[in-house]
Amino acid sequence: MLIVLKPDATHAQVEKVCAEVKKQGFQPHPMPGAGRTAIGITGNKGPVNPLPYEALPGVEQCIPVTKAYKLVLREMKPEGTRFKIKGTEVGGGKNFTIIAGPCSVESAKQMTAVAKFLKDQGVHILRGGAFKPRTSPYSFQGLEDEGLAILKEVGEKEKIATITEVMDTAAVEAVEASADVLQIGARNMQNFSLLKRVGKAKAPVFLKRGMSATLEEFLLAAEYVLHGGNHGVILCERGVRTFADHTRNTLDLSVVPSVQKLSHLPIFVDPSHAIGKREFVEPMAKAALACGADGLMVEVSDDPDHALSDGAQTLSFKGFERLLQELKPLATALGRKIN
Repeated sequence: MLIVLKPDATHAQVEKVCAEVKKQGFQPHPMPGAGRTAIGITGNKGPVNPLPYEALPGVEQCIPVTKAYKLVLREMKPEGTRFKIKGTEVGGGKNFTIIAGPCSVESAKQMTAVAKFLKDQGVHILRGGAFKPRTSPYSFQGLEDEGLAILKEVGEKEKIATITEVMDTAAVEAVEASADVLQIGARNMQNFSLLKRVGKAKAPVFLKRGMSATLEEFLLAAEYVLHGGNHGVILCERGVRTFADHTRNTLDLSVVPSVQKLSHLPIFVDPSHAIGKREFVEPMAKAALACGADGLMVEVSDDPDHALSDGAQTLSFKGFERLLQELKPLATALGRKIN
C-alpha cells in the first residue's frame, strides 16, 4: 500500500505515520517529493488494512498497490526522481545527461586525456571500467585495483564525476571509495546479494537491464536497491538478446516510455553496447533523446582503434563532437537541455 500525505503535512506527521506502520509490523519507506511525501509499505504478506492510517493527521489517501514492485512505482513520486551527481542533475524530464568515456581504464594518460576532452565538451560524468566481466576468459579483464586508483586520481584532479562497474559484494566498499556512481552491469542485474549490498551504499546506482530481462524483472531489480534505502537509482537500457544478428544486441527503446509510465526512476540508454558498431551509435543516440530518455551512456576514447576492449563500438573524439552537434538542435526542439 502507498500512503500519500497532504502537501502541507509536517515532519512530525510523517514520523507519526511511519511509527504506525512499524506498530502494525511493517516497514515504512518515506519518499519526499516536490509537492508531497509518499510512504510505501513493505513486509506485508497480503493486502494492508488502510483504516489505521486514513484517520492520521496529514494523510490524504491510501492507495492499494497490486504490482510486485512498490517503491519504484510512479505513484511514489509522480514528478519523477531527480538528484545530483557532483552538481550535475539527473532526471526531471528536461535534463538529458550524458555519461561518456572508454570501455576500460587502460592508463592514467588515457583517462586524463578523455576527462579533459569531455569537460571541454560540457560533459561532467566520466565512465571507465576497472573490472571487466568478459565473455571470454582470455579477453582483457581490466586493471582492477590499479584501474580504480587511476579513476579516482583523474576524477579528483580533473574535477569530474566518475562511474565504474562493481562486480561483487566484496568490492563495493573499494569501488564506492574510488567512484561517484556504482554501475551494476547487465550480467549482474539479478545478482540479488549485490543489489542488497549497493542498496546500503551512499553512492547512486546505475542499473543496467539484463540482456534477457523483462520490464518487471528490471524494475524488481531496482526495487531491491530502493528497499535497502538507496533511492539514487538510474535505470539503463543497453540492448536485449534476440534472433537478430545485424547488431550486437537489439536496442529496445520501447522500454523507455514503458518505464516512465510505471516508475519514477530516470532511465538512460547505452547505444554503444546495444549496437556494437560505432557508425550506428549516433542515430540510436538521437532516437534515445527523441523517445524521452533521461540520458545517454556512450563509449568514447582518444584511440578507439587500439582499445583493449570494445573498440569497435567506441567513438573517437571527432565522432563524439559530431554526435553532440547532432543532439543539441534536437534537444532544443524538444525543449530539453543537454548536461
